[in-house]
Amino acid sequence: MFLSSLLAVSGLVLAFTTAVAQQNTTFTNPVIYGDYPDNDVSVGPDGAFYFSSSNFHYSPGAPILRSWDLVNWEPVGHSIPRLNFGAGYDLPSTGERAYRGGTWASSLRYRKSDKTWYWIGCVNFWQTWVFTASSPEGPWSNRANFGQNNCFYDNGILVDDDDTMYVVYGNGQVKVSQLAADGLSVVKTQDVFNATVVGVDTVEGNRMYKINGTYYVLNDRPGGTTFIWKSNSPWGPYEVKELVKDIKPPVEGGGSPHQGSLIQTADGNWYFMSFTWAFPSGRLPVLAPITWGADGFPVFVNGDNGGWGKTYPLPLPAKAVKPITGTYRFEGLSLGPTFEWNHNPDTTKFSVNNGLTLQTASNTTDLYSARNTLTHRTFGEYPVGTIELDFASMADGDRAGLAAFRDRSAYIGIHREGAKYSIVAAQNMTIDEFNGTTIDTGRIVDTARVREGVRKIWLRTTMDARPDGSRDAKSFYSYDGKKFVQLGPTFELYNGWAFFLGYRFGIFNFATKGLGGSVKINAFTSA
Repeated sequence: MFLSSLLAVSGLVLAFTTAVAQQNTTFTNPVIYGDYPDNDVSVGPDGAFYFSSSNFHYSPGAPILRSWDLVNWEPVGHSIPRLNFGAGYDLPSTGERAYRGGTWASSLRYRKSDKTWYWIGCVNFWQTWVFTASSPEGPWSNRANFGQNNCFYDNGILVDDDDTMYVVYGNGQVKVSQLAADGLSVVKTQDVFNATVVGVDTVEGNRMYKINGTYYVLNDRPGGTTFIWKSNSPWGPYEVKELVKDIKPPVEGGGSPHQGSLIQTADGNWYFMSFTWAFPSGRLPVLAPITWGADGFPVFVNGDNGGWGKTYPLPLPAKAVKPITGTYRFEGLSLGPTFEWNHNPDTTKFSVNNGLTLQTASNTTDLYSARNTLTHRTFGEYPVGTIELDFASMADGDRAGLAAFRDRSAYIGIHREGAKYSIVAAQNMTIDEFNGTTIDTGRIVDTARVREGVRKIWLRTTMDARPDGSRDAKSFYSYDGKKFVQLGPTFELYNGWAFFLGYRFGIFNFATKGLGGSVKINAFTSA
């Protein structure tokens, strides 16, 4: 259930909708109807739950969310302030790009002995990076890299009872590495099991736990099976059982949940956080209880649908958190953690202060090469994004607006050509979902002339983001923020999986004739 409210948080006035548990006794899956995949959930020193996710080429990287009840979540920061993994992450004019690169299945843990948070992840399949901070909100800093061609693929961190740090990782061959006392280098590595033991060629999403003196590794076969391995030693040998296999999803049209985290609440109960593949929205976090069998393996608790239930009893009393949607008027001097840039931004080309000013940072006709496109995830089955756009300072050739942004995109925006300003609906901007190269720069499907003397307009994008829905996206404009007019035909959102990420709202401003222009976003509303 969603209730509207108003909250002032960190200089942002947010008109928001926030999820509360149905009748305060049950919760509904997905716990977040938004794209937060590859979860690694653990408990922090304050007793809250912290959820580390992947966001690939979006910057800052490795988003972190917090919850007190495992159901209501708030974004609080990012483990990687900037993606310093290669020139492509800056969208340079020479053409390098990093779509599908960046952060993916990584791990986050708090270590009591040094009061430090550790994030460890492999980027671009070639090098493992370590970032640390004293708080999830940051500041975070890069403390170590584990060398060229030393990828801790889909890793999970364990801080053992004696403070030794271990990392489990790998796909076909799963390994465990013991870290040095400071957690910043490797002192020992050993193969612990091979995926062929369970009759598959690969496993992913490794997580490591120590529960009642026994070591456990959780991972999955891509497609639908989660395995749980246990041993009396981190080095094995390991026994294995299936936790779930091709389980019925809680979201109609979604994929079978697999991969994720085991979580214990303060009252001793256990839960499994996973995600369902539900494009065009993305990979949506889902939660379910588990119990423990006499053999020491966890047992999944089926819902009333015979699979992953749509509803379960609340793990803990519901506790409100900061809203994940609402109206942002950019009143502070920085962006909040719900925003991420498409690749690293040029920090000299934007400013935040009673509005977001975007100067043109790229000269291009390709939306996917346009630097400083600011994104915000969509939330809910029918997300709506609206911007209030002041385009008085646009330069000749500039294009600014609001996109339904993914590997196949559409937008509504303002184009300036000489003294002429047009409201434009453009569709079918497309990149290859595997390698990120541009296939189609799109086409204009409808235009309207801007009224004489008008330099402010509201632009809106609506979506049916359900995996079994119409997948319709529509574009609208308004001169007063109240009465909206649709422009252009309906665009069909793409539901392929290979790009991995779901649709976002993208706020952009790029040049086609030369840099120097700017626009100001007075407000952005996500609902």
